[in-house]
Amino acid sequence: MKNKTLPFLWFNKDIKTVFKFYRSVFKKSKVIEVDSMSGHIQLNGLEFLAFNGGKYYQFSPAISFYVPCKTQKEIDYYWDQLKKKGKILQCGWITDQFGVTWQIVPEILGDLLGDSNQEKAGRAHEAMMGMKKLDIDKLKKAHQGK
Repeated sequence: MKNKTLPFLWFNKDIKTVFKFYRSVFKKSKVIEVDSMSGHIQLNGLEFLAFNGGKYYQFSPAISFYVPCKTQKEIDYYWDQLKKKGKILQCGWITDQFGVTWQIVPEILGDLLGDSNQEKAGRAHEAMMGMKKLDIDKLKKAHQGK
């Protein structure tokens, strides 16, 4: 871990339980090390450290993890997994059962919202603002004016 900057997350649950859940959701994951109080895990290539520190601090959506998805099937998968005992937010955001917020976002969203045609971009943005789980087809149709 020499010369790395890693997110460090303070949980109020047993780290082994947290890691077991995340490993079940993120297929490209591995536990680097874990004990009853702390751990080091990699999810889809992102490493982070975790600590079971008790209920002194809580997470907020001010910090979230961005999960870019190529397909609607991928969006549906992450959404369905992370919403278990979690809280659904707006615009593709969801807070999981441990209080960590995730953005489940189609890779194409940046292109739709960043279109130089402000009218098209605006329609896509308006459609996104009305969604909880993002729907690629509906975003594309809104962008196209359909």
